[in-house]
Amino acid sequence: QVQLVESGGGLVQAGESLRLSCAASGRALSDYAMGWFRQAPGKERTFVASIRWSGGISYYTDYADSVKGRFTISRDNAKNGVYLQMNSLKPEDTAVYYCSTGPAMRPTLYWGQGTQVTVSS
Repeated sequence: QVQLVESGGGLVQAGESLRLSCAASGRALSDYAMGWFRQAPGKERTFVASIRWSGGISYYTDYADSVKGRFTISRDNAKNGVYLQMNSLKPEDTAVYYCSTGPAMRPTLYWGQGTQVTVSS
């Protein structure tokens, strides 16, 4: 089975940056996308960003409108995972961030346990 482990969360002030990492292990298919979702207390989990290998060294990426221009998703080939570089953080970015993978461009088949990101005003 697929296992996903997130790291890099923490408490930062508005305007600062944070980099999340997700390490993957197990039997994910080679064409699976990887992504990030987030969930604030009492709220539904929502899509943040995803990335899909397109062959060679090319990738497709997708971002929620709320994070475009601020967040960047990239592959971590050494750990078969992904990074999420988060710049210009806002208090509304506060949530538990979950790594995901699966066949869809916004993958929801497998989930990590999450890492807390808190942005103070």
